[in-house]
Amino acid sequence: MSAHLMSLHRCCQRSARLLVAGRPWSSSSVSSPPLHTRLLLFLTQRFYDVEMLLRWRSQQGQRRVQKKNAYYSYTQHFHGADIAAAFYVLSLKGGFRYVGQSDWFHTDKRGQFNWNFLNHKDTPLEEVDMSCSLISYSGLENLVGQQSLRTLSLQGCPEVDDWFLARLHVFQDSLEELDISHCPRITTGGLAALRNLKGLRRLDMSSLPGLSNPGLVIILLEEMLPQCQIIASGYDLSLSQEGIEERNEQHEQGHESDKSEKQAIY
Repeated sequence: MSAHLMSLHRCCQRSARLLVAGRPWSSSSVSSPPLHTRLLLFLTQRFYDVEMLLRWRSQQGQRRVQKKNAYYSYTQHFHGADIAAAFYVLSLKGGFRYVGQSDWFHTDKRGQFNWNFLNHKDTPLEEVDMSCSLISYSGLENLVGQQSLRTLSLQGCPEVDDWFLARLHVFQDSLEELDISHCPRITTGGLAALRNLKGLRRLDMSSLPGLSNPGLVIILLEEMLPQCQIIASGYDLSLSQEGIEERNEQHEQGHESDKSEKQAIY
């Protein structure tokens, strides 16, 4: 049992005992306990059943994500990598635009889409919008062959994490715009992996709750990707004194290393 569930269980048990113990005893009283007392007693008696139900629900959610991010090898074998990638995007209720085409293919509110995308065999994807979808690290395998991918939007994707960002190096020669705003599982370590995207021109990293010191992270990203416009809203961008001292220390160490190398050469 997880720590927070065990704590909740003990709290329910303690509260129920206190409420029952605090009731005035009367041999002639036949009234039932108050509703909140009965509720606490029920939760205490059925706690493990509730925990098992929550665990089952979590496992079902994980299986659903894995199923949606399966590798489309069958589609790729019969229709090619481009059609397989397009079908994967649409199956996750995303949208895309082919290279040389102005029209976008999107799903509607019911998840339905136009099958005319099958008429563009051997045409790679140039822009992909997976906002608020369940795309994950394993599902990214369906897109790695898209070497013409220029724009990728992952806004609000709950399964996009640091491993996902590290895998984006496969698009280092083509990707120019990346939106990872509002992704709850991204941390500073994942953003550091974006240094491989040398062609990136626009990065939206707004409202990432996993960043501990966003001001310092933004400065480091600007140094790693000097040609990239970084959009970062939803933060208090005032650097902490600790962050400033850490950055200055890194610069000093870099200067000392350069001096040592020059002395060794001469």
